[in-house]
Amino acid sequence: METEKAKKRRGDRKDGRLLRELDSLHFVTGVIYPNRCDNEAFISERLDLTQVNKYLDEKNANLSADEYKYNLFQVVVTTILKVITLKPKMNRFIANRNFYQRNEVSTAFVVKKAFSESGAEALAIVHSKPEMSIDDIHNIIRDQIFECRSEKIDPSTDAMNFFNKIPRFVSKAALRLMCFLDRHGKVPASLIETDPYYTSCVISNLGSISLHSGYHHLTNWGSCSFFVVLGERKKRPFFDEDGNCTMRDSVDIGLTVDERLADGYYYSRCVQLLRDIFENPHCLDEPLSQEVAVSNK
Repeated sequence: METEKAKKRRGDRKDGRLLRELDSLHFVTGVIYPNRCDNEAFISERLDLTQVNKYLDEKNANLSADEYKYNLFQVVVTTILKVITLKPKMNRFIANRNFYQRNEVSTAFVVKKAFSESGAEALAIVHSKPEMSIDDIHNIIRDQIFECRSEKIDPSTDAMNFFNKIPRFVSKAALRLMCFLDRHGKVPASLIETDPYYTSCVISNLGSISLHSGYHHLTNWGSCSFFVVLGERKKRPFFDEDGNCTMRDSVDIGLTVDERLADGYYYSRCVQLLRDIFENPHCLDEPLSQEVAVSNK
């Protein structure tokens, strides 16, 4: 895992370092397959929540009734951040046919201001650091949710509102210019800091609105190459090697990745790391950079 930021060189972007020593296969792949949306790979996983539920009970045991509780979503966010931290190829992106290593590990999600059909949405972003643990992520998510559900308009939404207020032909020309700047890594740093599509991963918690997990597309805009969809938790059947069935609390999760960034074996180890963390969630109390023993299941 890379722990030090290299000095910025010619060809680097505000949000990423140009990868100059790629093998020939990945170099060619970035040139002949230039669009992120054309290179999606989708992985669906069902995760047993038995150990996570016990872990959350332990974390919440000493919290008072009015304190913000630990929950499954925080476990998922911290797990995804840990996987990306430990598997740096998951934090790469391709822009303008070049490979880049992102400067930080971050994730974004949507917060519903009110659970109604007319309820507005706000965007929350978690900028992580290697030394953070689930306790830090818990506090960040708590603060982000409280801020998003306030009357304050988040910067990303405010920027989109601006384009909707100016004459249509002007806004279209301005957006085309923004797309050009996006391809060449010249988008203002203020937009990169607040746009969810410039994060390492976007997480959609469909379980919070009683929907199943499923596929979500990537976008050519921005640099996000990893999308996670979390479904509703419920009792589902699990079978052992002898065919015996037990009903366990579980959650389905959908992972959409840019297949150009790594090979299938690398992605399989990332998924196994995710499974292992759910089976041993106490590792989330350690820094995100702390290695986790990955099984060979």
